[in-house]
Amino acid sequence: MTVSPLQGITTACFGLSYLCAFLLELARYTRPGAVWRWAGVGFGAAGLAAHTLYLALHPPAPAAAYGALLLLAWVLALVYLYGTVHYADRAWAVFVLPVVIALVGLSLALAGTGATDPDLGLPGWLSGDRFWGVVHGTLILLAAGGVSVGFLTSVMYLVQARRLRAKVNPGAVVPLLSLERLEAWNRTAVNLAFPLLTAGLLVGTFLLRPAHDLGDNWLSLKVVSSAGLWLVFPVLTYLRYATGVPPRRLALLTVAAFALTLVALAAAHPFAGGGQ
Repeated sequence: MTVSPLQGITTACFGLSYLCAFLLELARYTRPGAVWRWAGVGFGAAGLAAHTLYLALHPPAPAAAYGALLLLAWVLALVYLYGTVHYADRAWAVFVLPVVIALVGLSLALAGTGATDPDLGLPGWLSGDRFWGVVHGTLILLAAGGVSVGFLTSVMYLVQARRLRAKVNPGAVVPLLSLERLEAWNRTAVNLAFPLLTAGLLVGTFLLRPAHDLGDNWLSLKVVSSAGLWLVFPVLTYLRYATGVPPRRLALLTVAAFALTLVALAAAHPFAGGGQ
């Protein structure tokens, strides 16, 4: 049987492509020139293409930490490519790509630590195609993507606000989006992530069955961190519309939400087969 050369795509292929794209983006600001930008975009696009093919040929289990982080890295790679093309004159890739690379590296570190085909316990006629399991995983992934975008724009906001307070010469630093644009991105990301996370957790609750050891697993790291993440969102919403709340506090709380998201994704899945 002939084996397609695409089967040889590994995480190293797109991980190194993202790293090259990041280094070229840094070179773009140290030695201005269009060649650096387009070379960086080329490596980034190649990395995203290889990443997509890898996920298509070797689909990971979303319930496993390795799969969840690799899928989130793919979502943020899409955000990177959109932003670096749409905001060509602003520093976007230098903030997004390190997170993408870190997620790929973390996924590799956690590879093989859990089950590859988790049993989500789908009831009755749904157990064949695991439809609701896919819905649950997709909703959680999209919510994590929203939190991640909120995190990235919060970091950019904090950097930009610090520059303005210090009255840094704009021509002497890497240009960023305006505070208003960053705040709008953050608000949209958080507003979308909250209902997605809520729906994902509700579907996940629906998938539970008596065979799961609920008494112990409700106190697992994954469940506790997911619940904590959900509770952060009402606080964020309240503070966003409350008067007199510094935007910096909102940005820091969004950074904390992203940290909880990573913990929830990297933690072992208590209700999946194999402990992941």
